[in-house]
Amino acid sequence: MTDLVLINPWRENMTINNENYQVDSMESKRPLAEKLQAAKDQIGENDKIVKQCLEQLREWIRQNEDIENLFIDDNYLLRFLRTKKFSLFMTQQMILKYLNFRKKFFHYIDSLDFEEEKANALINTGFIFASPIRDNEGRRVIIYNVGKFDMDRFINVDMARALAITYEAVIEDEETQILGVNHVANLEGISIAYTSLFTITEFARAITWGEQSFPMRHKDINLLNVPSAVKYVYEYALSRMSKKLTERFTLHDSITTITERVDKRCLPLEFGGVMPMSEMIQLWKEELGRKRERILGLKNMNLLSDRGIISRKTINEHMTNSNLEGVTGSFRKLEVD
Repeated sequence: MTDLVLINPWRENMTINNENYQVDSMESKRPLAEKLQAAKDQIGENDKIVKQCLEQLREWIRQNEDIENLFIDDNYLLRFLRTKKFSLFMTQQMILKYLNFRKKFFHYIDSLDFEEEKANALINTGFIFASPIRDNEGRRVIIYNVGKFDMDRFINVDMARALAITYEAVIEDEETQILGVNHVANLEGISIAYTSLFTITEFARAITWGEQSFPMRHKDINLLNVPSAVKYVYEYALSRMSKKLTERFTLHDSITTITERVDKRCLPLEFGGVMPMSEMIQLWKEELGRKRERILGLKNMNLLSDRGIISRKTINEHMTNSNLEGVTGSFRKLEVD
């Protein structure tokens, strides 16, 4: 059924010729367009709101002395606006937190070049990549094979960079900004030794700050083969997340339950899908090649001071302050998604 499979938005004329996962790109555009419109309605997006928000957001960036070299093109700013459902105040806070996250973790993500030796090697293992086919809700599917991370060959910096490269690349597509992401992770083969990759403080900050600062709509998170030895890490990670995000986690004991929840045509053959993982990885690397220069340009962004960041404890007070609402030009109150 072609309405369940959505071809690569970055290669609209591409047709996959294998009979097991053949997709007609023209037919697949129709359901994608319908899902996009429904999602736009859900986040309150229309041409008038987009125009007004972009104008006011750019003016705020121009006047903000703490922000340096931030991209201000429509595509880049819309990823933040869409994540925050076009609340200007919340979008501004996310931008500041995103820049602060990059600053605080600069030693991990200073070079997001997939062609760098370690990054390229890690991608080739299948540790992380994005499927070329969207799920039945139109969401981009990110595949993780955590057990492929060889601790004798790679270090925590390699892991952080591979994750950051993937997230920055998938969020470049406007379809993904609107429809969100489905994470599918196989944890088979990991051990308690993996917990030594990051300190508990780094781990906690990465989870909390990552959720609050990165402009991605995490719509579904599927974990397969979680070892009992590291379930306490999983439980700790959940404790650092919002209730909304924790409700989107599903644990699976077998590939069978994964394919019951996630359409198998967007999964690699090794996950019960159809297309071999090696082919998916090759397509993913071609996509990364097209986006490489854009992602490398992120390095020049900077936040000179975090004085504009408002703590989560007091943010609702600011959201209901009529004076602040007028200054920021927000069109609606905070809606969490």
